Amino acid sequence: MADGNASSVDAGRWRDLDKLLLRPGHLVGQNFEPGAELRDDLQAYVKVLVVGAGGLGCELLKDLALSGFRNLEVIDMDRIEVSNLNRQFLFRLEDVGKPKAEVAALRVMERVSGVNIVPHFCRIEDKDIEFYSDFNIIALGLDSVEARSYINAVACSFLEYDSEDKPCEETIKPMVDGGTEGFKGHARVILPGITPCFECTIWLFPPQVKFPLCTLAETPRTAAHCIEYAHLIKWNEEHSGKPFDADNPEHMQWVYLQALKRAELFGISGVTYSFTQGVVKNIIPAIASTNAIISAACALEALKMATGCSKTLSNYLTYNGVEGLHTKVTEFVKDKDCLVCGPGIPIELDPSTTLQMFIDLLGEHPRLFLQKPSVAYRGKNLYMQAPPVLEEMTRSNLQLPLFELMDTVPKDVVHVTGMTKVNDRKTSCVRKLRVIFKGIRDGITDMDTSSTV
Repeated sequence: MADGNASSVDAGRWRDLDKLLLRPGHLVGQNFEPGAELRDDLQAYVKVLVVGAGGLGCELLKDLALSGFRNLEVIDMDRIEVSNLNRQFLFRLEDVGKPKAEVAALRVMERVSGVNIVPHFCRIEDKDIEFYSDFNIIALGLDSVEARSYINAVACSFLEYDSEDKPCEETIKPMVDGGTEGFKGHARVILPGITPCFECTIWLFPPQVKFPLCTLAETPRTAAHCIEYAHLIKWNEEHSGKPFDADNPEHMQWVYLQALKRAELFGISGVTYSFTQGVVKNIIPAIASTNAIISAACALEALKMATGCSKTLSNYLTYNGVEGLHTKVTEFVKDKDCLVCGPGIPIELDPSTTLQMFIDLLGEHPRLFLQKPSVAYRGKNLYMQAPPVLEEMTRSNLQLPLFELMDTVPKDVVHVTGMTKVNDRKTSCVRKLRVIFKGIRDGITDMDTSSTV
Protein backbone atom coordinates (compact mmCIF):
# COMPACT_ATOMS: atom_id res chain seq x y z
CA MET A 1 0.00 0.00 0.00
CA ALA A 2 2.82 2.35 0.91
CA ASP A 3 4.59 1.67 -2.39
CA GLY A 4 1.39 2.29 -4.29
CA ASN A 5 0.86 5.61 -2.57
CA ALA A 6 4.46 6.64 -3.29
CA SER A 7 4.07 5.72 -6.95
CA SER A 8 0.82 7.65 -7.16
CA VAL A 9 2.37 10.72 -5.56
CA ASP A 10 5.35 10.59 -7.93
CA ALA A 11 3.08 10.26 -10.95
CA GLY A 12 1.02 13.22 -9.78
CA ARG A 13 4.16 15.24 -9.19
CA TRP A 14 5.05 15.24 -12.89
CA ARG A 15 1.49 15.45 -14.23
CA ASP A 16 1.85 18.95 -15.68
CA LEU A 17 5.35 18.28 -17.00
CA ASP A 18 4.14 15.11 -18.73
CA LYS A 19 1.49 17.11 -20.59
CA LEU A 20 4.37 18.88 -22.32
CA LEU A 21 6.74 15.95 -22.77
CA LEU A 22 4.46 13.02 -23.58
CA ARG A 23 2.29 14.55 -26.29
CA PRO A 24 3.05 15.84 -29.80
CA GLY A 25 2.14 19.39 -30.79
CA HIS A 26 2.25 22.00 -33.52
CA LEU A 27 4.67 24.36 -31.79
CA VAL A 28 7.33 21.85 -30.75
CA GLY A 29 11.02 22.04 -31.59
CA GLN A 30 12.45 20.47 -34.73
CA ASN A 31 13.89 17.38 -32.98
CA PHE A 32 11.17 16.88 -30.37
CA GLU A 33 10.19 13.26 -29.76
CA PRO A 34 7.54 12.85 -27.04
CA GLY A 35 7.90 10.04 -24.54
CA ALA A 36 8.55 9.15 -20.92
CA GLU A 37 12.25 8.71 -21.65
CA LEU A 38 12.48 12.43 -22.43
CA ARG A 39 11.63 13.28 -18.83
CA ASP A 40 14.08 10.65 -17.61
CA ASP A 41 16.85 12.11 -19.77
CA LEU A 42 16.03 15.62 -18.55
CA GLN A 43 16.44 14.51 -14.96
CA ALA A 44 19.49 12.33 -15.50
CA TYR A 45 21.69 14.15 -17.99
CA VAL A 46 20.86 17.85 -18.31
CA LYS A 47 23.10 20.11 -16.19
CA VAL A 48 22.12 23.72 -15.55
CA LEU A 49 24.23 26.43 -13.96
CA VAL A 50 22.38 29.24 -12.17
CA VAL A 51 24.55 32.35 -11.93
CA GLY A 52 23.46 34.41 -8.96
CA ALA A 53 21.59 33.37 -5.82
CA GLY A 54 19.83 36.64 -5.05
CA GLY A 55 16.18 37.54 -5.60
CA LEU A 56 16.04 36.14 -9.12
CA GLY A 57 18.48 33.31 -8.45
CA CYS A 58 16.45 31.92 -5.54
CA GLU A 59 13.35 31.82 -7.72
CA LEU A 60 15.27 30.21 -10.59
CA LEU A 61 16.63 27.41 -8.42
CA LYS A 62 13.15 26.65 -7.10
CA ASP A 63 11.47 26.80 -10.51
CA LEU A 64 14.08 24.67 -12.26
CA ALA A 65 13.96 22.04 -9.51
CA LEU A 66 10.16 21.87 -9.74
CA SER A 67 10.33 21.66 -13.55
CA GLY A 68 12.19 18.36 -13.54
CA PHE A 69 15.83 19.51 -13.59
CA ARG A 70 17.79 17.50 -11.05
CA ASN A 71 21.43 18.38 -11.80
CA LEU A 72 21.85 22.02 -10.83
CA GLU A 73 24.76 24.15 -9.69
CA VAL A 74 24.72 27.73 -8.43
CA ILE A 75 27.49 30.29 -8.15
CA ASP A 76 27.38 33.49 -6.09
CA MET A 77 30.03 35.48 -4.23
CA ASP A 78 27.76 37.28 -1.75
CA ARG A 79 26.72 36.60 1.82
CA ILE A 80 23.18 37.01 3.09
CA GLU A 81 22.22 40.40 4.54
CA VAL A 82 19.14 41.41 6.52
CA SER A 83 18.00 43.61 3.62
CA ASN A 84 17.78 40.51 1.41
CA LEU A 85 15.10 38.81 3.48
CA ASN A 86 12.09 40.69 2.11
CA ARG A 87 12.39 39.13 -1.35
CA GLN A 88 15.01 36.34 -1.33
CA PHE A 89 12.58 33.83 0.09
CA LEU A 90 15.02 30.95 0.64
CA PHE A 91 16.82 32.82 3.41
CA ARG A 92 15.96 33.26 7.10
CA LEU A 93 17.18 35.62 9.81
CA GLU A 94 19.52 32.98 11.20
CA ASP A 95 21.18 32.73 7.76
CA VAL A 96 22.50 36.31 7.81
CA GLY A 97 26.24 36.26 7.16
CA LYS A 98 26.22 32.87 5.44
CA PRO A 99 27.02 32.37 1.71
CA LYS A 100 23.92 32.80 -0.44
CA ALA A 101 24.81 29.95 -2.80
CA GLU A 102 25.23 27.40 -0.02
CA VAL A 103 22.05 28.29 1.85
CA ALA A 104 19.94 28.51 -1.32
CA ALA A 105 21.13 25.10 -2.50
CA LEU A 106 20.42 23.50 0.87
CA ARG A 107 16.91 25.00 1.17
CA VAL A 108 15.79 23.82 -2.27
CA MET A 109 17.17 20.32 -1.72
CA GLU A 110 15.30 20.16 1.60
CA ARG A 111 11.99 20.93 -0.10
CA VAL A 112 12.34 19.21 -3.50
CA SER A 113 13.25 15.53 -3.29
CA GLY A 114 15.63 14.06 -5.85
CA VAL A 115 17.30 17.30 -6.88
CA ASN A 116 21.04 17.78 -6.37
CA ILE A 117 22.41 21.34 -6.23
CA VAL A 118 26.13 22.04 -5.97
CA PRO A 119 26.91 25.52 -4.59
CA HIS A 120 29.98 27.60 -5.44
CA PHE A 121 30.76 30.47 -3.07
CA CYS A 122 33.14 32.53 -5.20
CA ARG A 123 33.41 35.14 -7.94
CA ILE A 124 32.40 34.10 -11.44
CA GLU A 125 35.90 35.07 -12.61
CA ASP A 126 37.43 32.62 -10.13
CA LYS A 127 36.25 29.68 -12.22
CA ASP A 128 38.21 28.83 -15.33
CA ILE A 129 36.45 28.68 -18.67
CA GLU A 130 36.43 24.88 -18.68
CA PHE A 131 34.20 24.91 -15.59
CA TYR A 132 31.44 26.53 -17.62
CA SER A 133 31.83 24.05 -20.47
CA ASP A 134 30.29 21.26 -18.33
CA PHE A 135 26.79 22.76 -18.43
CA ASN A 136 24.09 22.31 -21.04
CA ILE A 137 22.35 25.57 -20.14
CA ILE A 138 23.40 28.67 -18.20
CA ALA A 139 20.67 30.67 -16.45
CA LEU A 140 21.52 34.21 -15.37
CA GLY A 141 20.00 35.89 -12.33
CA LEU A 142 22.43 38.82 -12.10
CA ASP A 143 22.12 42.47 -11.14
CA SER A 144 24.99 44.04 -13.05
CA VAL A 145 25.90 44.69 -16.67
CA GLU A 146 29.53 43.75 -16.07
CA ALA A 147 28.73 40.29 -14.71
CA ARG A 148 26.30 39.54 -17.54
CA SER A 149 28.86 40.67 -20.07
CA TYR A 150 31.49 38.36 -18.60
CA ILE A 151 29.29 35.24 -18.55
CA ASN A 152 28.01 36.02 -22.03
CA ALA A 153 31.59 36.21 -23.28
CA VAL A 154 32.48 32.92 -21.59
CA ALA A 155 29.51 31.14 -23.18
CA CYS A 156 30.33 32.61 -26.59
CA SER A 157 33.94 31.47 -26.25
CA PHE A 158 32.82 27.89 -26.85
CA LEU A 159 31.24 28.84 -30.18
CA GLU A 160 33.00 27.66 -33.31
CA TYR A 161 32.33 28.51 -36.94
CA ASP A 162 32.77 26.31 -40.00
CA SER A 163 34.65 27.27 -43.17
CA GLU A 164 31.61 29.22 -44.38
CA ASP A 165 31.35 31.20 -41.14
CA LYS A 166 28.24 29.35 -40.01
CA PRO A 167 28.00 28.45 -36.30
CA CYS A 168 28.62 24.79 -35.46
CA GLU A 169 25.47 23.66 -33.66
CA GLU A 170 27.27 21.35 -31.24
CA THR A 171 29.37 24.26 -29.90
CA ILE A 172 26.42 26.52 -29.03
CA LYS A 173 26.08 27.11 -25.26
CA PRO A 174 22.45 28.22 -24.63
CA MET A 175 21.69 30.87 -22.04
CA VAL A 176 18.57 32.36 -20.51
CA ASP A 177 18.91 35.79 -18.95
CA GLY A 178 16.50 37.46 -16.58
CA GLY A 179 16.58 40.93 -15.13
CA THR A 180 14.28 43.00 -12.93
CA GLU A 181 14.00 46.64 -11.96
CA GLY A 182 11.19 47.35 -9.56
CA PHE A 183 7.94 46.37 -11.30
CA LYS A 184 9.68 45.93 -14.66
CA GLY A 185 11.62 42.96 -15.98
CA HIS A 186 12.89 41.07 -18.98
CA ALA A 187 13.58 37.48 -20.00
CA ARG A 188 15.68 36.63 -23.01
CA VAL A 189 17.05 33.63 -24.86
CA ILE A 190 20.64 33.75 -26.06
CA LEU A 191 21.84 31.13 -28.53
CA PRO A 192 25.36 32.30 -29.44
CA GLY A 193 25.83 32.53 -33.18
CA ILE A 194 22.07 32.39 -33.86
CA THR A 195 20.33 34.99 -31.71
CA PRO A 196 21.93 38.27 -30.60
CA CYS A 197 24.19 37.81 -27.60
CA PHE A 198 24.31 40.20 -24.67
CA GLU A 199 27.02 42.30 -26.30
CA CYS A 200 25.00 42.63 -29.54
CA THR A 201 22.31 44.52 -27.62
CA ILE A 202 24.41 46.26 -24.98
CA TRP A 203 22.84 49.50 -26.21
CA LEU A 204 19.57 48.43 -24.55
CA PHE A 205 21.05 49.36 -21.18
CA PRO A 206 20.96 53.10 -20.44
CA PRO A 207 24.25 54.80 -19.54
CA GLN A 208 25.00 55.07 -15.86
CA VAL A 209 24.11 58.31 -14.12
CA LYS A 210 27.18 60.48 -13.67
CA PHE A 211 27.48 63.50 -11.41
CA PRO A 212 29.66 66.55 -12.16
CA LEU A 213 32.75 66.45 -9.94
CA CYS A 214 32.19 70.09 -8.97
CA THR A 215 28.79 69.15 -7.52
CA LEU A 216 30.27 66.24 -5.59
CA ALA A 217 33.15 68.30 -4.23
CA GLU A 218 31.42 71.62 -3.48
CA THR A 219 27.61 71.50 -3.37
CA PRO A 220 26.26 68.01 -2.68
CA ARG A 221 22.45 67.96 -2.55
CA THR A 222 21.58 64.26 -2.23
CA ALA A 223 22.75 61.15 -0.40
CA ALA A 224 24.04 59.78 -3.73
CA HIS A 225 26.26 62.87 -4.13
CA CYS A 226 27.84 62.20 -0.72
CA ILE A 227 28.43 58.54 -1.54
CA GLU A 228 30.00 59.26 -4.91
CA TYR A 229 32.20 61.93 -3.30
CA ALA A 230 33.56 59.33 -0.86
CA HIS A 231 33.88 56.76 -3.65
CA LEU A 232 35.40 58.85 -6.45
CA ILE A 233 37.26 61.64 -4.65
CA LYS A 234 37.92 60.86 -0.99
CA TRP A 235 39.13 57.30 -1.64
CA ASN A 236 41.84 58.47 -4.05
CA GLU A 237 42.91 61.22 -1.68
CA GLU A 238 43.49 58.85 1.22
CA HIS A 239 44.39 55.66 -0.67
CA SER A 240 46.61 56.98 -3.42
CA GLY A 241 47.42 54.24 -5.90
CA LYS A 242 45.23 51.62 -4.18
CA PRO A 243 42.33 50.52 -6.41
CA PHE A 244 38.85 50.49 -4.92
CA ASP A 245 37.21 47.04 -4.87
CA ALA A 246 33.42 47.26 -4.73
CA ASP A 247 33.26 43.60 -3.67
CA ASN A 248 35.49 44.17 -0.63
CA PRO A 249 33.29 44.74 2.49
CA GLU A 250 36.04 46.76 4.20
CA HIS A 251 36.31 49.11 1.22
CA MET A 252 32.53 49.52 1.07
CA GLN A 253 32.31 50.16 4.81
CA TRP A 254 34.97 52.87 4.53
CA VAL A 255 33.03 54.63 1.74
CA TYR A 256 29.80 54.36 3.75
CA LEU A 257 31.33 55.99 6.85
CA GLN A 258 32.94 58.80 4.83
CA ALA A 259 29.66 59.43 2.98
CA LEU A 260 27.80 59.51 6.30
CA LYS A 261 30.17 62.14 7.70
CA ARG A 262 29.77 64.30 4.59
CA ALA A 263 25.98 63.96 4.65
CA GLU A 264 25.87 65.08 8.28
CA LEU A 265 28.11 68.05 7.42
CA PHE A 266 25.66 69.27 4.76
CA GLY A 267 22.47 68.25 6.59
CA ILE A 268 21.60 65.51 4.10
CA SER A 269 19.73 62.36 5.15
CA GLY A 270 19.36 58.95 3.49
CA VAL A 271 22.92 57.56 3.58
CA THR A 272 22.74 53.88 4.61
CA TYR A 273 25.10 50.99 4.03
CA SER A 274 22.70 49.25 1.61
CA PHE A 275 22.11 52.50 -0.30
CA THR A 276 25.87 53.01 -0.49
CA GLN A 277 26.19 49.56 -2.07
CA GLY A 278 23.42 50.41 -4.51
CA VAL A 279 25.04 53.65 -5.66
CA VAL A 280 28.59 52.34 -5.92
CA LYS A 281 27.67 49.02 -7.57
CA ASN A 282 24.68 50.44 -9.49
CA ILE A 283 22.31 47.94 -7.88
CA ILE A 284 18.65 48.26 -8.87
CA PRO A 285 15.93 47.64 -6.23
CA ALA A 286 14.02 44.37 -6.70
CA ILE A 287 10.45 43.30 -5.89
CA ALA A 288 9.54 39.71 -5.08
CA SER A 289 6.55 39.43 -7.42
CA THR A 290 8.55 40.68 -10.40
CA ASN A 291 11.33 38.21 -9.65
CA ALA A 292 8.78 35.36 -9.54
CA ILE A 293 7.25 36.28 -12.91
CA ILE A 294 10.58 36.72 -14.72
CA SER A 295 12.02 33.56 -13.18
CA ALA A 296 9.02 31.56 -14.37
CA ALA A 297 9.60 32.80 -17.91
CA CYS A 298 13.31 31.92 -17.75
CA ALA A 299 12.68 28.45 -16.31
CA LEU A 300 10.15 27.71 -19.04
CA GLU A 301 12.65 28.75 -21.72
CA ALA A 302 15.28 26.48 -20.14
CA LEU A 303 12.80 23.59 -20.27
CA LYS A 304 12.11 24.31 -23.94
CA MET A 305 15.83 24.34 -24.71
CA ALA A 306 16.46 21.06 -22.90
CA THR A 307 13.50 19.10 -24.32
CA GLY A 308 12.31 20.82 -27.48
CA CYS A 309 8.72 20.60 -26.14
CA SER A 310 8.08 24.03 -27.67
CA LYS A 311 9.89 26.60 -29.75
CA THR A 312 11.95 29.01 -27.67
CA LEU A 313 11.20 32.68 -27.16
CA SER A 314 12.31 34.80 -30.10
CA ASN A 315 14.04 36.40 -28.40
CA TYR A 316 13.40 39.19 -25.83
CA LEU A 317 10.38 39.46 -23.52
CA THR A 318 9.62 42.59 -21.52
CA TYR A 319 7.27 42.80 -18.57
CA ASN A 320 5.83 45.97 -17.06
CA GLY A 321 3.64 45.84 -13.99
CA VAL A 322 3.87 49.50 -12.96
CA GLU A 323 0.35 50.38 -14.09
CA GLY A 324 -1.72 47.30 -14.87
CA LEU A 325 0.07 44.56 -16.79
CA HIS A 326 1.91 44.73 -20.09
CA THR A 327 4.12 42.13 -21.77
CA LYS A 328 5.74 42.24 -25.17
CA VAL A 329 8.08 40.06 -27.20
CA THR A 330 10.65 41.74 -29.44
CA GLU A 331 12.93 40.01 -31.92
CA PHE A 332 16.34 41.64 -32.06
CA VAL A 333 18.86 40.96 -34.80
CA LYS A 334 22.33 39.55 -34.24
CA ASP A 335 25.24 41.90 -34.91
CA LYS A 336 27.30 40.11 -37.57
CA ASP A 337 30.36 42.11 -36.54
CA CYS A 338 29.99 41.43 -32.81
CA LEU A 339 33.36 41.03 -31.10
CA VAL A 340 31.98 38.37 -28.76
CA CYS A 341 29.63 36.04 -30.66
CA GLY A 342 30.76 36.72 -34.22
CA PRO A 343 33.46 34.83 -36.12
CA GLY A 344 35.94 37.35 -34.73
CA ILE A 345 38.32 40.11 -35.75
CA PRO A 346 40.75 38.88 -38.41
CA ILE A 347 44.36 39.36 -37.39
CA GLU A 348 47.33 38.23 -39.47
CA LEU A 349 50.54 37.09 -37.78
CA ASP A 350 53.90 35.91 -38.94
CA PRO A 351 54.53 32.27 -37.90
CA SER A 352 57.55 33.52 -35.96
CA THR A 353 55.40 35.77 -33.73
CA THR A 354 56.10 34.80 -30.14
CA LEU A 355 53.44 34.50 -27.48
CA GLN A 356 54.86 37.64 -25.82
CA MET A 357 54.55 39.59 -29.08
CA PHE A 358 50.96 38.34 -29.46
CA ILE A 359 50.08 39.49 -25.93
CA ASP A 360 51.64 42.91 -26.58
CA LEU A 361 49.59 43.20 -29.75
CA LEU A 362 46.36 42.62 -27.81
CA GLY A 363 47.04 45.74 -25.75
CA GLU A 364 47.70 47.85 -28.84
CA HIS A 365 44.88 46.59 -31.07
CA PRO A 366 42.49 49.53 -31.82
CA ARG A 367 39.35 47.46 -31.10
CA LEU A 368 40.62 45.60 -28.05
CA PHE A 369 43.04 47.52 -25.78
CA LEU A 370 43.28 44.51 -23.49
CA GLN A 371 45.30 44.82 -20.31
CA LYS A 372 47.12 41.92 -18.65
CA PRO A 373 45.74 39.20 -20.93
CA SER A 374 46.09 35.48 -20.20
CA VAL A 375 46.08 32.90 -22.99
CA ALA A 376 44.84 29.30 -23.02
CA TYR A 377 44.53 26.79 -25.86
CA ARG A 378 42.43 23.61 -25.80
CA GLY A 379 42.34 23.59 -22.02
CA LYS A 380 46.09 24.16 -21.74
CA ASN A 381 47.33 27.39 -20.16
CA LEU A 382 49.83 29.01 -22.52
CA TYR A 383 50.32 31.99 -20.22
CA MET A 384 48.47 33.03 -17.07
CA GLN A 385 48.86 36.41 -15.40
CA ALA A 386 47.69 35.00 -12.05
CA PRO A 387 47.96 33.32 -9.62
CA PRO A 388 51.75 33.68 -9.23
CA VAL A 389 52.33 29.91 -9.32
CA LEU A 390 50.69 29.62 -12.75
CA GLU A 391 52.48 32.72 -14.00
CA GLU A 392 55.80 31.15 -13.09
CA MET A 393 54.86 27.80 -14.64
CA THR A 394 53.84 29.36 -17.98
CA ARG A 395 56.42 32.15 -18.22
CA SER A 396 58.77 30.10 -20.41
CA ASN A 397 56.14 29.97 -23.18
CA LEU A 398 56.35 33.72 -23.73
CA GLN A 399 59.45 33.43 -25.92
CA LEU A 400 58.05 30.57 -28.04
CA PRO A 401 56.24 31.18 -31.36
CA LEU A 402 52.46 31.09 -30.97
CA PHE A 403 52.28 28.93 -34.08
CA GLU A 404 54.31 26.20 -32.39
CA LEU A 405 52.16 26.32 -29.28
CA MET A 406 49.02 25.63 -31.34
CA ASP A 407 48.01 22.71 -33.51
CA THR A 408 47.71 23.65 -37.16
CA VAL A 409 44.00 22.89 -37.35
CA PRO A 410 41.61 25.42 -38.87
CA LYS A 411 39.17 27.24 -36.57
CA ASP A 412 40.84 26.27 -33.29
CA VAL A 413 39.89 28.40 -30.30
CA VAL A 414 42.44 30.38 -28.30
CA HIS A 415 41.12 31.71 -24.99
CA VAL A 416 42.50 35.07 -23.95
CA THR A 417 41.14 36.63 -20.76
CA GLY A 418 41.99 40.21 -19.94
CA MET A 419 40.80 43.51 -18.53
CA THR A 420 38.95 46.24 -20.38
CA LYS A 421 36.69 49.14 -19.49
CA VAL A 422 32.91 48.73 -19.32
CA ASN A 423 30.91 51.77 -18.19
CA ASP A 424 34.19 53.42 -17.17
CA ARG A 425 35.08 50.49 -14.88
CA LYS A 426 37.76 47.93 -15.39
CA THR A 427 36.27 44.47 -15.79
CA SER A 428 37.24 41.02 -17.04
CA CYS A 429 36.16 40.34 -20.59
CA VAL A 430 36.31 37.84 -23.43
CA ARG A 431 36.78 38.79 -27.08
CA LYS A 432 37.26 36.86 -30.30
CA LEU A 433 40.11 37.04 -32.78
CA ARG A 434 40.63 35.13 -35.99
CA VAL A 435 44.33 34.47 -36.25
CA ILE A 436 45.73 33.83 -39.72
CA PHE A 437 49.38 32.90 -40.02
CA LYS A 438 51.12 34.33 -43.07
CA GLY A 439 52.20 31.70 -45.55
CA ILE A 440 50.14 28.94 -43.91
CA ARG A 441 46.98 29.55 -45.92
CA ASP A 442 47.52 26.99 -48.67
CA GLY A 443 47.28 23.38 -47.64
CA ILE A 444 46.07 24.10 -44.10
CA THR A 445 42.85 25.96 -45.01
CA ASP A 446 43.94 29.21 -43.36
CA MET A 447 44.74 28.90 -39.69
CA ASP A 448 41.51 30.37 -38.30
CA THR A 449 41.41 30.67 -34.55
CA SER A 450 38.66 32.23 -32.46
CA SER A 451 40.41 33.99 -29.61
CA THR A 452 38.72 34.77 -26.37
CA VAL A 453 39.79 37.67 -24.28
